[in-house]
Amino acid sequence: MKRLFVLLLQCCAITFVQGQTQHLGQIDTADLKLTSCDFEKGANAMVLFDKTEVNALTDVTIITRHRRVKILNKKGLEQADVTIEYTSKDHFEKITDVEAHTVYLENGVIKTIPVDKTLIYKQTEDKSTKTLKFSFPAVRPGAIVEFTYTRTVDFPGDVPDWNCQESLPVRYSLFDKKITTGYSYKILSRVYQGYDKNVREAIRNSSNDSTGVHYLWAIKDVESFTDEPFTTTPEDNIQNTRFFLLQTPYNDMKLRPRVHTWPPVTGLLLNDPYLRDELTKNLKDDSTLAAAKLLNTDEEKIGLLFNRVKNKMKWNNRYGTETNDGIKKAWENKRGNSAEINLVLYNFLRMAGIKSNLTFISTRSNGRIELDLPDVRDFNTMVLSVTANKKTYILDATSPYNTYNSIPFELLNCYSLTIDPAAKNYDLKVVKDTIPVRKAIFVNAQIKADGKLEGTAHISSYGCLKTNHLAAYAEDGESKFKESLTAGDNNLKILSLKRENMEADSLPLIESVGFKLDLTSSDENYIYVTPTVLTSFRNNPFINEKRQADIDFGYIGSYSIRSLYKMPAGYKADALPQGVSMTMPNKSISFKRIVSEQDGQILIRFSIDFSKSVFSVDEYPAIHDFYKKMFEMLNEQIVLKKT
Repeated sequence: MKRLFVLLLQCCAITFVQGQTQHLGQIDTADLKLTSCDFEKGANAMVLFDKTEVNALTDVTIITRHRRVKILNKKGLEQADVTIEYTSKDHFEKITDVEAHTVYLENGVIKTIPVDKTLIYKQTEDKSTKTLKFSFPAVRPGAIVEFTYTRTVDFPGDVPDWNCQESLPVRYSLFDKKITTGYSYKILSRVYQGYDKNVREAIRNSSNDSTGVHYLWAIKDVESFTDEPFTTTPEDNIQNTRFFLLQTPYNDMKLRPRVHTWPPVTGLLLNDPYLRDELTKNLKDDSTLAAAKLLNTDEEKIGLLFNRVKNKMKWNNRYGTETNDGIKKAWENKRGNSAEINLVLYNFLRMAGIKSNLTFISTRSNGRIELDLPDVRDFNTMVLSVTANKKTYILDATSPYNTYNSIPFELLNCYSLTIDPAAKNYDLKVVKDTIPVRKAIFVNAQIKADGKLEGTAHISSYGCLKTNHLAAYAEDGESKFKESLTAGDNNLKILSLKRENMEADSLPLIESVGFKLDLTSSDENYIYVTPTVLTSFRNNPFINEKRQADIDFGYIGSYSIRSLYKMPAGYKADALPQGVSMTMPNKSISFKRIVSEQDGQILIRFSIDFSKSVFSVDEYPAIHDFYKKMFEMLNEQIVLKKT
């Protein structure tokens, strides 16, 4: 479905001089005088101008980028720091001709301060990647930061994507591409608003012979892409145009054309001698193998080997589908990228007599792949698939919080290519967890006559919900983790936290929380209690009337919330929520509430179940309406009256 994004300009219209080439230093005073009222409401900065020029020559591709950003307020100052990542391995890419400066008005006079070139730093991220970093000087609200650079790619015809929408509103974006004859592309365009320019014309020499094709696209007044709840990477949803190289005019293997079906892609992998060699490494760790041999079942062996590798190796936070220096060196250093760590696990499983398969995945943060344009380079990580007792496990030993028997959230609803090196076959599918991820919450609390609620909550988290809680606790620390449990409610205080089953893969994470809540709506005669304390259903994530991106929860889920409230002496129930049940028309989400009162106690049970994990933008109106009703019921209060 086409979606039309309209930029609402709050005070005045903005125009751009068509066809005008802008260079550093040629900034109009009018741009410097523009204020936040001239831009999209709530914007902290705005892209005034973003131009990409691509020249696909016979030996290299030259890409020139020119970007100009207006800083509107203090929050927009983050635009003053620029990082450009590029592939440095074998000098595949290089960045040159960097120019950058800050421009601002002072007493009506334009001031320009260039970035000191000695303060433009190149840093090595790993053996294949470098970053170029610099910061603009004298940046302040109202200033304009501008830079240009040239990227030279040692691959003729390698055209970057044109992302004409981003997290900032864009006043004007232009893409200018010149392609030499002999290159063939499939162009996938996801632009939902009208072009300001849309040109396709032949490039001709002095003899009027065609030597290539010139494309020129421009779009203006592009609304910022909002970071909405439950989405994958923005590149899956923003307005953009992608280019897939199908054919080159050369026979050089470095420039080989893209193959058009998946069997040849898998054939290239299966016949790669370097990869085959990595699958037969005998790694040294006698104690681990000896411990595995003492176990009776393959599942027990898988769990032990997975945890030994996961705990002994440290992930360098880099995804990868191949190794840098080989897995023997990675094992010696006890450090590696995702492919290296998981290939180490592959070999330990092999040495223990357990067969596993290589699974290439494009993670949620990497974005969707195009199935009809096969290319293993579109995947960004390698994990393992292994079957034991008729159950298939997806193993990713990179994170210390992953478990062997649950699929990491980052891999869910992502395309995977699983290759069996022994049988030389493959399977292409979406990674899904068919077992609902469960969360159970039991709240036992005393309602106090002084308008306070005090008690305990026992939270049981299964699957990737357990993994997420473990990671959040480790990364944030106990103090911040406790704060996150309050969901921003300053009236809720976490008094204690106890955790169980952190390292038991087969058991849920149990968090026992002591809490106290000030019931601020209460008065001398009435006490009001909202029965969603310490649940993940306190705030409706779908309050906006419209949505830009598909909803992707990642997993199907089952949530059970049971709350027992003891009434204080001298009070009685004046109003209680009623039992209710409702279901989405397609039965994808169901909600049930059961309420009972007995012997001075009120028991409320909520059940929320999801049988579907992905919803399209077209389905959003139904989701929006369902969630509105559901949260009205979740937040319906218990009312106690003083007798």
